[in-house]
Amino acid sequence: MTAFPPVPLVAGAAAPLIRDNIDTDQIIPSREIKGVGKTGLADGLFAGWRYARGREPDPAFVLNDPDYAHAPILLAGANMGCGSSREHAVWALHEYGVRAVIAPSFAPIFRGNCIRNGIIPVELPADAIATIAEAGSATVDLAAQTVTAPPDARFGFGIDPEAKAMLAEGLDAIDLTLRHRDAIDAFLATDRGARPWIYLEQTA
Repeated sequence: MTAFPPVPLVAGAAAPLIRDNIDTDQIIPSREIKGVGKTGLADGLFAGWRYARGREPDPAFVLNDPDYAHAPILLAGANMGCGSSREHAVWALHEYGVRAVIAPSFAPIFRGNCIRNGIIPVELPADAIATIAEAGSATVDLAAQTVTAPPDARFGFGIDPEAKAMLAEGLDAIDLTLRHRDAIDAFLATDRGARPWIYLEQTA
């Protein structure tokens, strides 16, 4: 059983929200968090920017543009996801439909939360992001580690091999560790012989 649906490839509209230092409270304001689960957050995504009066959509905000509504790719500025370690920010993005965020840099905790929740964090230079924004759409190929945008733009990106495996196969950190079950069992067997006192069963 996977932790989330695998995301080997993401293709579609690329919504340009190219602002530096977008923090987790701007992604999902605390007032929008009504529970402890991963659902029910999409309506509050970017609520401070997305709505004008009450819950009236602000037509000037990019996600209220029909061309970018529920875009699978979000383009952002440097230091994306800074601020608190609020995992709800990534949950809200995922529930809304975002499967890849492209930015020049990410706050480390936000990057890790993306990887653990099925969103590909792609680091590209600002000029490459501007090219993708102009195109309006893109394809993020995790296996090839490339982003392509029409008509013929192509950019490579780096990603840690473990993060790549987690995203490509929908694995969480425990799943990834259990890939080494045989090595773990072999170590425990050897260690039990060398230090049997560590494994003494406690009695009541």
